[in-house]
Amino acid sequence: MVNLTIDGKSISVEENTTIMEAAEQNGIPIPKLCYLKGINEIAACRVCVVELEGKEKLITSCNNVAKEGMVIYTNSPKVRKHRRTTVELILSQHDCQCVTCSRSGNCSLQKVANDLNILEIPYKMELEKQPWNKEFPLIRDSSKCIKCMRCVQVCDKVQGLGVWDVEGTGSRTTVNVSRHQCIEDAPCSLCGQCITHCPVGALSARDDTEKVWDAIADKDKIVVAQVAPAVRAAWGEELGFAPDEATVGKILDALKRMGVDYVFDTTFSADLTIMEEGTEFLHRFTAGELKDRPMFTSCCPGWLRFIKSQFPHLVKQLSTAKSPQQMFGAVMKSYFAEKLGVSPEKIYTVSVMPCVAKKSEREMELFYKEYAGNDIDAVITTRELVKMIRSAHIRPDTLADIESDRPMQEGTGAGVIFGATGGVMEAALRTAYYLLKSENPPEDAFKAVRSKGFNENNGVQEAEFAIDDVKVRTAVVSGLGNARALLNKIDKGEVHYDFVEVMACPGGCVGGGGQPIHDGEERAFERGKNLYDLDKKSKRRFSHENQDIQALYNEYFEKPTSHKAHMLLHTEHRLEGF
Repeated sequence: MVNLTIDGKSISVEENTTIMEAAEQNGIPIPKLCYLKGINEIAACRVCVVELEGKEKLITSCNNVAKEGMVIYTNSPKVRKHRRTTVELILSQHDCQCVTCSRSGNCSLQKVANDLNILEIPYKMELEKQPWNKEFPLIRDSSKCIKCMRCVQVCDKVQGLGVWDVEGTGSRTTVNVSRHQCIEDAPCSLCGQCITHCPVGALSARDDTEKVWDAIADKDKIVVAQVAPAVRAAWGEELGFAPDEATVGKILDALKRMGVDYVFDTTFSADLTIMEEGTEFLHRFTAGELKDRPMFTSCCPGWLRFIKSQFPHLVKQLSTAKSPQQMFGAVMKSYFAEKLGVSPEKIYTVSVMPCVAKKSEREMELFYKEYAGNDIDAVITTRELVKMIRSAHIRPDTLADIESDRPMQEGTGAGVIFGATGGVMEAALRTAYYLLKSENPPEDAFKAVRSKGFNENNGVQEAEFAIDDVKVRTAVVSGLGNARALLNKIDKGEVHYDFVEVMACPGGCVGGGGQPIHDGEERAFERGKNLYDLDKKSKRRFSHENQDIQALYNEYFEKPTSHKAHMLLHTEHRLEGF
């Protein structure tokens, strides 16, 4: 243990603890902008400086280790003056129109400036303006960038893509897309981790809420909305709900109050995905197609963009099943449209997703009879959902827990856990077991695929299961840096699996780039536990027991992977445009 004094308080901390961590552990917060533990510890912003007794120059607390006998002042006049000047200089190169910023009210720079009582900027304003395609799902506003380097480090160290880099020198140093590329040409997976780790509004997801409001206002449109499993694990964080209060039923109620005509839970189409993907896996496995390479899940569009740009030779190993989002849209514009007796063109499909890449995935084309268009018409993130609830002046405490509309009302626990890393694999194995043996496995027979943490085993969870004389080797991985390492091992023949689930975001969809932002906090695994609790409490925990799914096959698709199912629920993965 190391003994030191911070702001007159004698404390003891373990060796190799930074000054910032030592202070935090003892209830003394030190402001910061660039720091991310284990990812960005470069002291670029200089906001976390402290005064060390006996030393003339201030030192950064984020990357200096606490040592025996240190006497530290975190808010002395000298520290306060330096910190204030530093933030004023940062603000002189930052677009301070906070009221039109997506991060207004949830911005680290805004908070630090307010805490320092900065009411005017004494330096000449010099804003950097770089062109950007505002139609791209990921938006960058260079005039808000504070050059903290977080986006560069997250993309490089966690996701392993290197989309962002530093360019220029001296006062012209800035952050931009690496290798002087346009963002459209860069290998961006649209995971959105750079967005959720940006401390300001320099990075954001394209806002599509006005498209949804316009559709609601259009009397010729029937607006149908779906809500992804991971959204229920996070949306309440911004509205003051406890996890058990933030039910999906209240989201459905909010959407109805906004004017959406029909509301559904994506757990229904997650169950549908399992029926298709599980059946496909069994077919490919028993046909010997997976002897050399595994079948990969295809639910995560960020992962699909990654494999197409980084490992194109493995694209043929992807499941052909569409994601739950796209399956929902296809069913809405075929089966549901026929139920209502309207043309598919009248149906306007909206997805509430925890994901930025879903905004790109919605561009997938759908051709059905005379209809030529898209499965999904608009995607809003969890953050955009909350924004719409506030825009509609809906008081959260007045929301009721309502059911989905029929005939696609039911969802199982297997569909709920899609939002957590390992959930797709576990749900698929539950149904694959049934398809092989015509009986259900014990409900938690496959919980070994559940991830124990992003940093454990490099984010990879391996498991092997024996179903009678059949052995199935599986792997689950989240985070694209971890996925790259795993795929390299598969390519070299160092490991072999039959079935692999990949999620682009650490922890899965619960940690998606469209989820609520809590600067410096990683909540993915905490949210994932919430989904597993919901699964445990579910009336039905197997996708094949979903009675509305059974009715859908009986009335429309006949059976999983039928000709009609292939036409509407499967796709051919193409490399162009990712």
